[in-house]
Amino acid sequence: MKLDSLDRKLLELAQIDARMGLEALASETGLSVASVQRRLKALKASGTITSEVAVVDPRKAGVAMRFVVMVELERERQDQIDAFARQVQAEPRVQQCYYITGDADFCLICTARDMDDFEHLTKRLFFDNSNVRRFRTSVVMRPHKVGLGVPMLG
Repeated sequence: MKLDSLDRKLLELAQIDARMGLEALASETGLSVASVQRRLKALKASGTITSEVAVVDPRKAGVAMRFVVMVELERERQDQIDAFARQVQAEPRVQQCYYITGDADFCLICTARDMDDFEHLTKRLFFDNSNVRRFRTSVVMRPHKVGLGVPMLG
């Protein structure tokens, strides 16, 4: 789907507040409510908008610790890469998983209640997995920017 400037504006607004009503979006973009509704439907149908979620404060949810984990696999066959990716996708404590280039094969962003909770996660994901050669963990001391917003460059 080719995005025009109005689609980009709608996406920008939706990323700020997905609860913004059609009337407010129409007012902000200069479009009619019907046009906004059609464009949003098309953006969802094309997969440009993949979901609408609530952003939860991890501390208030009792999951205050965050970790960046670099994982190096023993073997890099496609079936082994896919198996590891499926394992981390099924783990709720893994918030993000990236297959990367460089010294590690995967970069994971994980969360846990405390260090004991994280230790259990490492046992399940890494120590019990014979294809994990090594992993390196950094504890997030303080997040300064957290988000998945996509800049609307055009």
